[in-house]
Amino acid sequence: MKKINTDFIVGLFLLAGFGCFVYLSLQLGEFSMFSMEKNYTLTADFNNISGLKPGAGVEMAGVGVGQVFKIALGENDRAHVTLLLKRGVKVSEDAIASIRTQGIIGDKYVRISQGGLEDFLADGGVIEETESAVDLEELVSKYIFGDV
Repeated sequence: MKKINTDFIVGLFLLAGFGCFVYLSLQLGEFSMFSMEKNYTLTADFNNISGLKPGAGVEMAGVGVGQVFKIALGENDRAHVTLLLKRGVKVSEDAIASIRTQGIIGDKYVRISQGGLEDFLADGGVIEETESAVDLEELVSKYIFGDV
């Protein structure tokens, strides 16, 4: 009888520990399932994303406001990028999304520059104005080989 009670308690502790591990894994992972309702998505199409990856940051005025959720090849052979933004962030309809590099050879991120309109994009909206990434290798190649 006493051995059954001890085994039962140990089993409960193992289940509770496993449950805590699963919860922390989901919460601290790249995309938390529990925070999805606190966010909304916008999309933008770029000619060249040159090293941008899912999970990269999205900034407005130098402040992190979200992350790149998904990247796929869209229409007209353009990169279709889905951005996951915090619910309180408002992006104007004429905003510009550009791909930037942190430092000279740092990670890529998306910078959103607000426009002048007072109308804002809703969940699932499209940022029409985009600036593709500057390809450093292409610039160096043009400089070295004089293809300017």
